Amino acid sequence: MPSDTLSRAILPEGWPAPRGYANGMVAQGRVLVTGGLVGWDEHGVFATGFLPQLRQTFLNIKAVVETGGGRIEDIVRLTWYVTDIEAYRASLKELGPVYREVLGRHFPAMAVVQVVSLVEPEAMVEIEATAVIA
Repeated sequence: MPSDTLSRAILPEGWPAPRGYANGMVAQGRVLVTGGLVGWDEHGVFATGFLPQLRQTFLNIKAVVETGGGRIEDIVRLTWYVTDIEAYRASLKELGPVYREVLGRHFPAMAVVQVVSLVEPEAMVEIEATAVIA
């Protein structure tokens, strides 16, 4: 993590290092909380397919955090809601490069939850982000 950031990952002694997320984060600063962001563009048009929607959702998170004065490294938590957990599991190999393309190698605390449906019928994923901005 960059030395100028005021957040860091927490790893209890003896625990294995998680891959692609943190078990916990500690941060100091102003809190920015997004709403549930989905995989549509600024015109409300959804990307087609799970990975394209996920990529657009990441871009939307980045846009909100940066507009709020933050950086990707300020994100301390992502909560994912997916309508098809098997689609998520089946795409893990391809998901990593999509994640890193937009959010880099910053892996905050995360949770992934399957839900029956989302408010937007076309949405396959919705993500809430929490950032702490110095």
